[in-house]
Amino acid sequence: MRHFVSRGLAAVCALLSATAMAETAAAPFRQLPPISAPDGRWDFASWDDVHHRLLVAHGKDALVVDPAKPGDVRVVGALAGAHQALAIPGGDRLLVTSGHDNSVRIFDLNDNRQVANIAVADDPDAVILSTDGRRAYAMGAKVGAVSVIDLDTLKETARIAVKPGLEVPVWLDDHTLAINDEDFGEIELVDTASNKTIGAVAMPGCEGPTGLAYAASKHLALSACANGQAALVDMAARRLVKLIPIGQGPDTAIWDAAHSRFLVPCGKSGTLSVISLDPGGATAIATVATATSARTAAMDPATGRVYLPAASFQPAAAGQRPSMQAGSFRIVVLTPIE
Repeated sequence: MRHFVSRGLAAVCALLSATAMAETAAAPFRQLPPISAPDGRWDFASWDDVHHRLLVAHGKDALVVDPAKPGDVRVVGALAGAHQALAIPGGDRLLVTSGHDNSVRIFDLNDNRQVANIAVADDPDAVILSTDGRRAYAMGAKVGAVSVIDLDTLKETARIAVKPGLEVPVWLDDHTLAINDEDFGEIELVDTASNKTIGAVAMPGCEGPTGLAYAASKHLALSACANGQAALVDMAARRLVKLIPIGQGPDTAIWDAAHSRFLVPCGKSGTLSVISLDPGGATAIATVATATSARTAAMDPATGRVYLPAASFQPAAAGQRPSMQAGSFRIVVLTPIE
């Protein structure tokens, strides 16, 4: 009996030790104090590398946040369902998609003045700049068209017919866009040199893909799916490699090149899924607590810090959206543990 207990205790100790090691290994981030900001619905966040600040599409406006200066949060514009805000290279201008009035707005951040209101394809959602920074490509989600915007003339110059359900795009090279399609569960491919579609990559088992990130050196994309999976896709071979379990409610995916990993914020779960790329493949290595509703994020590549907009909500009445608790909107901040 004593021998059995001894073995049992040894097994328990080994299990506790392994669990402690796993918990240590599974903690690549720790939380810093959150950044307070005005209440408001939100969508995508992005990072302005030149000015070292966070940009958040914030429903009726956009937020410009300097994390290095506590309390430095600027509210810009009067928008109708802002979906994404991006910094335009070569100055201090901000581009924001305004989904409810089918426009892209341009603001001068020197004085917060709106300098352009550009009509685009219906329900502009995610947007991406060309690799040379001279054009913007806005995803018309409902109609399935990509609006091409000349950032010198501030005019729409073309619309590329694709498919409805367009979500997040990434560049595969200087002229090939890969775009998640939430309705069809695939990645649409667009040649921006000819402004034509050039095929699609099927992702069986991935429902409602939204966030998309690309590890260019490895030719691997990660698509965040609505059914608790992320789809790893070989974009050179145009095929699904594998499905990887993640949390629920993702809306963004980030490639962290410095650590060779993908980051997927999952708002329903209130977690950040961390997926490592190594010679053996892609592996989910950690689940980091964030906040319920933190479904989008942006990363500062210089520090590796991740910024996730979030808020607290009241229980929703039948058939209605939940109402935000007053004063609860904030930016959750994760810093890497090296």
